[in-house]
Amino acid sequence: MEGAAICSTADAREEGVDLTQISLRPISLDDLDDLMLWTTDEKVAKHCTWEPYTSKEEPGIATHAVKQVVKAAFSEFPHLERLQALVDVENVASQRVLEKAGFQREGVLRKYVVIKGKSRDMITFSVLPNDPLS
Repeated sequence: MEGAAICSTADAREEGVDLTQISLRPISLDDLDDLMLWTTDEKVAKHCTWEPYTSKEEPGIATHAVKQVVKAAFSEFPHLERLQALVDVENVASQRVLEKAGFQREGVLRKYVVIKGKSRDMITFSVLPNDPLS
């Protein structure tokens, strides 16, 4: 997938999303040091705990990005039978993004993860290769 775009500007325009401020590329092992540095930044780390927060981002960008990642994953890895996502039960915005991107809610995993010393319930979502992307 190196160098290949995962979405076209026509796709973005069709969905009413302004992608002029976003560029995506495949992540590689060369990114690991930068990623570790980025996630230890206090301003970033507070948002990396899966606790919900309000975003002022362009509406629809997250949904558009998720849809494009799903398309790319099933295209690049045809042996995949499903993609799965876990979301904190209190993170309603992320749940909605997944639903709008075609993921189906499967159930609640009770006390599945510990974040900041507190057990958290997670909701599991999945999408299959033949599922329609909303």
